[in-house]
Amino acid sequence: MSEIQASSHHAMATWWQVQVADQDPDYARQAAAAAFQITDQIETLLSRFRADSEITLIGQIQPGQTLRLSEPVFRCLELAKKIEALTGGRFHVGAGTCPLPEWELQPETHEILVKTSPCRLDLGAIGKGFALDRMAEELADWGITRFLLLGSASSILAGEPPLSKPGWPVRIGPREFTLRNAAVGTSGSAMQGHHILDPASGEPVHAYERTWALAASAAEADALSTAFMNMDWAHIEALREPLLGAMAQSGPHQFQATGVLLGRVYNRSGVDPFKGRLL
Repeated sequence: MSEIQASSHHAMATWWQVQVADQDPDYARQAAAAAFQITDQIETLLSRFRADSEITLIGQIQPGQTLRLSEPVFRCLELAKKIEALTGGRFHVGAGTCPLPEWELQPETHEILVKTSPCRLDLGAIGKGFALDRMAEELADWGITRFLLLGSASSILAGEPPLSKPGWPVRIGPREFTLRNAAVGTSGSAMQGHHILDPASGEPVHAYERTWALAASAAEADALSTAFMNMDWAHIEALREPLLGAMAQSGPHQFQATGVLLGRVYNRSGVDPFKGRLL
């Protein structure tokens, strides 16, 4: 039987866990501790609740001004822009601010140019997944490929599974599935109420009780599950080809499930209105 070493941590006002398979226990614990240092670093850079974070500093500069960003913050915002474009603006890190802040990234200098003020950004819908992706990179530096990373129960990133296993067993609510070299993000109103906002109106969204998204990276899965809360099924289904194509380009993945599909959503009554639809 495969040996799994689990380590836990608290950051970003939630719990985190690193599970490492088929490694010396002491080595696995040391690698997990290094991964959690990455978690803390990302929180320091991305948190809008810290006065010294780069996200807070962005909100303090005037239109026409620029701010040089660290590599992690620049990459996270770069991915946020990508998901915003992919979803037609249904995901936006400025949601909750009216009007939506306007800004652009300058790749040559790693700067952000603020076009409207105040430019208040909230990376809560992508930052946790981004941290998981960076934690996975740290584990790779330690030579660890067989891992499962969790940011609470809503953000999950799986690497290679334990030896002799097809994937990592994962449960979300009543659903069970196995995950390998892929990520799942979950959004919904069950735990925090209707906290997800429609970027266009600034009002809470009420269409679904919960959405799940499968992607190659945890940051993408988190952002997409949030965007799905603002999208009807036709728009979610339209993303099928670009999302699966991107996963195919990034390497082999495995997602085996019973009743869990990309873009699966539940309405407020708890009834699945899209039963049997495969995305």
